[in-house]
Amino acid sequence: MRISRGLPTVLLLSGLAGCNRSLPPSTQAAAPAAPTVSQDPSKHEIRITGLIQAVRSVKILVPQIQGQYGNLTLTHLIPNGTRVQTGDVIATFDPTTQMDAARDAQAKFEDLGHQVDQKVAENRASSEKRMVDLRQAEGDLTKAELELKKGPVLGEIDKSQAEAKAEGARAQVASLKKSMAFREQAEVAALRVLELQRDRQKIAMQRAQDNLQKLEIHATLAGMVVHELTFRGGSLGKAQEGDQIYRGYPLASIFDPSEMLVRCVINEPDVAALAPGIHTSVYLDAFPDLELHATFVSASPVASSPLGTPIKSFVAVFSIDKSDPHLLPDLSAAVVLKMPESSGSPAGVAK
Repeated sequence: MRISRGLPTVLLLSGLAGCNRSLPPSTQAAAPAAPTVSQDPSKHEIRITGLIQAVRSVKILVPQIQGQYGNLTLTHLIPNGTRVQTGDVIATFDPTTQMDAARDAQAKFEDLGHQVDQKVAENRASSEKRMVDLRQAEGDLTKAELELKKGPVLGEIDKSQAEAKAEGARAQVASLKKSMAFREQAEVAALRVLELQRDRQKIAMQRAQDNLQKLEIHATLAGMVVHELTFRGGSLGKAQEGDQIYRGYPLASIFDPSEMLVRCVINEPDVAALAPGIHTSVYLDAFPDLELHATFVSASPVASSPLGTPIKSFVAVFSIDKSDPHLLPDLSAAVVLKMPESSGSPAGVAK
C-alpha cells in the first residue's frame, strides 16, 4: 500500500520537471546580467616625474675680486620675481676697499710716472755731459798730436812730454768711449726697471678699476630674476642687503619664461611610448589643478643606471607649448603619456 501511494507522487514530480524543460525560451525567467568590468584609466597612461627648467637662463654669481680676500658686503639686490631687461642693475657690493686700492694704485702709478720722466731727463743730461767730456778729450788728443808734429824742432825733453800727453789723451778718449757705452747700458736698464714698475702699477690700477666695475652686476639676459639659496649665518637662505657673501657663490638667476621645458627620467621599458612630436599633459605638484600641454623633444641615446640598481633609465625632454605665470625653474612636475585604449600599445609607437 505505501509503494502504490508513493508512485503517483513520483510520476507527478517527474512530469512537472519534464514540462519545465519543454518550455520555450521566451517563457523562461531572464537570467541576471553579468557585471561589467570597469576600465581603469591609469592602465592607459604612463606618469613620469621631472623638473621644470628654462631653455635660456643665466646664473648671477658673487664676483671674483682679484687681490681682495674675505667676503663681499651686499649693498643692493633687485627684488625676487622682477622682470629685467639686458643691462639692468641686478646687484651691487660695497666698493670701499676697491676704491681705496684704486686710489693707492693711481697715486703710485703717477709717482712712478714722474720718476720715469725724471730718470729720462737725468739720462739725457748725463749723456750730454759725457759727450762734452769726450769732445774735450778728443780735443786734447788733437792738440797733443799737433805737438808731436813739432818733434824735429823740439828738444828731447819736450818731445818726451808731448808723446806722454798724446798717449794719455789717447787712453782718455778710449776710456771715455768704453765707459760711455757701459754707462748708457746701465742708464737704459735703470730706466727700464722704473718703466716696468710703472707699467705694473698701471696694471694694478686697471685691475682695481675692473674690480669696481665687477662690484656692479648687470643683467645679460632679459627675463625674470629668481634668488638663489646661499649660506647665511651657517644656514641656507636667500641673500639680503647687508649680508657678507663669499666670492663665487650663486646669488640669483635670470630665466626667460617664454620658453620652458620639463626634464624627466623615464624607465627603459616605458621609453617605447616616446615618439617625435608626441603631445603630453604636465601637472605641477605645487598647483595640482593646473594642466599644461607639452611636446616631446628628445631623449638621451644611452640608458644609465645608478650604482647597484639594475633598472636603467633615459633622460627625456618635453617642451611646454605655452608659457604660464606659474612656471618657475626647479618646480617638480609630472608628465602623463596617454596610451591608446583600443590596442593597448604605447602611444606614439610605430606599428
